[in-house]
Amino acid sequence: MADIRPFRALRPRPELAAQVAAPPYDVISSAEARQLAQGKPYSFLHINKPEIDLPEDVDPYDSRVYAQGAANLRRFMAEGVFFREQEPRFYVYRQRMGNHVQAGLVCAASVAEYDQGLVKRHELTRKDKEDDRTRHIHELNANDEPVFLTYRKREEIDELVRRAQAGEPVYDFVAEDGIAHTLWVVPAELTAPLVEAFKNVPALYVADGHHRTAAAARVGRERAAANPHHRGDEPYAYFMAVLFPHDQLRILDYNRVVRDLAGASPEAFLARVKERFAVSEAASAKPEKPHQFGMFLGGKWYRLGALPGTFAEEDPIGCLDVAILQKNLLEPVLGIADPRTDKRIDFIGGIRGLQALEERVRQGWAVAFALYPTSLEQVMAVADAGLIMPPKSTWFEPKLRSGLFLRTLDSW
Repeated sequence: MADIRPFRALRPRPELAAQVAAPPYDVISSAEARQLAQGKPYSFLHINKPEIDLPEDVDPYDSRVYAQGAANLRRFMAEGVFFREQEPRFYVYRQRMGNHVQAGLVCAASVAEYDQGLVKRHELTRKDKEDDRTRHIHELNANDEPVFLTYRKREEIDELVRRAQAGEPVYDFVAEDGIAHTLWVVPAELTAPLVEAFKNVPALYVADGHHRTAAAARVGRERAAANPHHRGDEPYAYFMAVLFPHDQLRILDYNRVVRDLAGASPEAFLARVKERFAVSEAASAKPEKPHQFGMFLGGKWYRLGALPGTFAEEDPIGCLDVAILQKNLLEPVLGIADPRTDKRIDFIGGIRGLQALEERVRQGWAVAFALYPTSLEQVMAVADAGLIMPPKSTWFEPKLRSGLFLRTLDSW
């Protein structure tokens, strides 16, 4: 079953929602956040990227950054930017990106079910990032950004979510990137039916936000351990999430750039690559099918095709393109054994376009790789098998906008 609960959200006044809403913390850099928040005192970036209010030389993990985020949240509340819902409610959050529409249920999901494997993950997390989000949640005493979860669709849930969208939305705006965001407060009479309907959902899957999920669960465990009267129904025993049916989601490519060629010349590097891939110069950088890759090196795009025998098609992990690239090129040729911790590699979501890969290389990085998108069926197959995908295997789009709802950990 999926144990979900409504909660009393902290959310912005309707006339301020578009000003408050901001990209999630992990898809933009601190420099980009500073620029986006210029002249916007109520941008949520002051809370989820609070380093923007401190000198640029302050480390993002400095204690002052977490304290600044908490102070900014208190300021938003004191100035009436946020108000608290009068009673626990669910919410429906719909996004429209071009012709693509997805509508999810905003709720509190169970830390215990995450720990039991009923909220299934498909990626490992990086300790530094998990530590960061754990401290951030503790300092705010709130889940300030939701986790993006999915489940295998059920018609009875689809119908309830459709009914919840029948009334007037409380927010309805188009962000500067052209994505439309609409939020409904779910009528109280639909709360119990939704709780019951999700009891028939055998598992939830983390689509996006593995670090936020791991951090929220860790906060829940730490607070439970510190509470001698812990029952399991406290607010900290749950985390804020948006639940989407699997058939509404879209995954984009998640690409890689590497800082150097591990001491090799471009010619020697290319010779090593040809041992495991068919290589040709390419007019188009975008891979057209699985097991095909684009590579930008020395101002040129190349097409790479994984050679037979270099991967196992029947292996749910080994057949993933991110795994094929890791096993046959990133580790043996470039020496990147653990992409979760190696600072020589970075990841760029497909929403930024392949030109972002070219720009990185022209700025001094050595080589970039464009991948074919992982499918949602692959994601769920890996999670169902209890396996872990290589890091940064999926890029879901559109991203959830932050700041439209928060959930405190001391009150339902």
